[in-house]
Amino acid sequence: MPWAVAQRFGDCTTLLDSFQPIHPWIVTVVTVNSLEQLGRTRLSPNFFLRDFLHSEIAQVEGITNIPVDRDLLVESGGNLCTEVLEPIQTALGKVSIRSAYRSPTINQVGNDKGYNCAKNEYNFSRHIWDVRDADGHLGATACVVVNAFVEFYEATGDWTVLAWWLCDHITTFREITFYPQLAAFNINWYAGPVSEVKISAQMPNPHTGKKGILARSTDPHYSTDHSAHYQEWLSSI
Repeated sequence: MPWAVAQRFGDCTTLLDSFQPIHPWIVTVVTVNSLEQLGRTRLSPNFFLRDFLHSEIAQVEGITNIPVDRDLLVESGGNLCTEVLEPIQTALGKVSIRSAYRSPTINQVGNDKGYNCAKNEYNFSRHIWDVRDADGHLGATACVVVNAFVEFYEATGDWTVLAWWLCDHITTFREITFYPQLAAFNINWYAGPVSEVKISAQMPNPHTGKKGILARSTDPHYSTDHSAHYQEWLSSI
């Protein structure tokens, strides 16, 4: 059972009473207090649900980023926080959330308008935490920044240092994708079986000049010790 479910506050368990569905993919919150209570749901010792609900698409388009299934949202988000984000923050310091949960409506608008969102069917169990994927499995993705890595990355451009640390220390993700600004990366938790784990980036590897896959779990060297890549950086923080 995820930490969030075990530690749920009593005043949060009745939140669904405040929701009024008006469309299969739209749920509205009747009062500001209901939304505040939703945001106060604690997913893990250091993360609350409010940390994951911000959306620039929602702000620009005037759409509220409200879940369609709060229980699935909490279950998926609780596992993402306890199994993935908490271990990173414990080891490396503050983890900032760049973007995370999207309601199906928000994600669909993002896809329709070219806001760099994949189709809903792809994002079920990824950025859409509260809808199971086609195989019936839950999952959750967040785009995060490791604050202590930003200065090093901006000085060197070497995102692979952090990528290899994640490869060695976080074992519960399905995929990691790095992005150019701040070395932000998508990372996820997934409840279903995973045939192959991969780490990639949308910018070139500074050591090879190649863009794309850095490592796959099927590579012979994937499970070896990669500490030589990040030991110097770790000693500086």
